[in-house]
Formats: sequence, C-alpha cells, structure tokens
Amino acid sequence: MKDTRAYIIDEAYKLFLNHSYEAVSISMISEAIGFTKGALYHHFKNKEELYRAVIDKHFPITSVSVDVDNVSLKEYTSACINHTHEILKAIFVNDENFIPVNYLSMIADCFRHYEGFSENKAHVIESEVKNVEVILRNAIKRGEVRSDINIKMVALQYFSLSIGMAGDLIRNSSVDSAIKSLKGQLNQLYYLLKK
Repeated sequence: MKDTRAYIIDEAYKLFLNHSYEAVSISMISEAIGFTKGALYHHFKNKEELYRAVIDKHFPITSVSVDVDNVSLKEYTSACINHTHEILKAIFVNDENFIPVNYLSMIADCFRHYEGFSENKAHVIESEVKNVEVILRNAIKRGEVRSDINIKMVALQYFSLSIGMAGDLIRNSSVDSAIKSLKGQLNQLYYLLKK
C-alpha cells in the first residue's frame, strides 16, 4: 500500500508539474495511473490531499542543519551551498524534460492551493534568517568578519541569494550552473565581510 501511495504521488507530480493545479483533475490522475477513481480515493480523500503529498515529497524546502552557536560563517556558507544543492537535486531528479518555469509555476500554485504552505515556508525563512543573524554575531565576536556590518541585512542577503537561484535556473536551465552561481555569490559575500 505504501508503494502504491508513492506511485500515485510520483505520477501526480508529473501531471501537476506540466499542468496547473486547476488543469489537473482526479479523472486525469486516475487515467494516467491506470486506477479507478475509487482506488485513488482509497489512498487520498481528495485532490487537495494528494497535491499536499506531492508538494511535501517533491519540494523539501528546509533549514540548513548546522550547530548555529558554534559554526563559523565560512562553514555555514559551505553548508548553505551544499544544502541548496541537495534540495535542487531532490526536486530535479533525473528530469530529462527540465523546464524551470514549470517548477516555478508549481511553487506559485502551492501558495494558492496548499493551505498553510505560505505560513510554513515563512516560518522556515524567518527561522533561517534568525540563525544566520546568530552566526554573524558569533563571527563578529570571533573576529572572523568585520564588526561594521548590518547583521539583519546581511542575514537577509544570505537567504535572498539562495532564492535568487530561480533566475539562474530559468536563464541557463541547469542546476549545476545555478549552484555554481550561488557558490560564487555567497563566497564573494563572505570575502567582502571578512576582516
């Protein structure tokens, strides 16, 4: 049953990715997976529940896992790049039809059709920015970076650079290119902050 549920989620993901949320019907999903609607409803009570399961599995946007009180800013920068790369690899798994705008459209649909998505992601963002603020304060205390920086603005820059990768993905249609750009930008920001 778990494999069947995973199969439904993965097949529905392809449909939601290539069509808007509104355009994908239970009938369309049922036809694509070769199940009756009844069999589909056995695993998911409605399209909304299935959509949430698709997003939860295929868009794993989480905070960078570091020891906030002890990590250096340089180590955090590297961890941030690696974490973002892992997220992108999970999202764009072996997709031979990689069309970045489809992913961006699907994320936009999340804000309209996944109740609580906006609040949840806002919480993740707020938490991540606060963690970077702590890391920056500690980096200043240790003499790793200059003390004349605006901690709040620099913390927001770290987050904004990661989100800004969407532009690189659209421009180049390449995860590797986007990660290379992010790495260059975050490393440059780090070097500008160094003492």
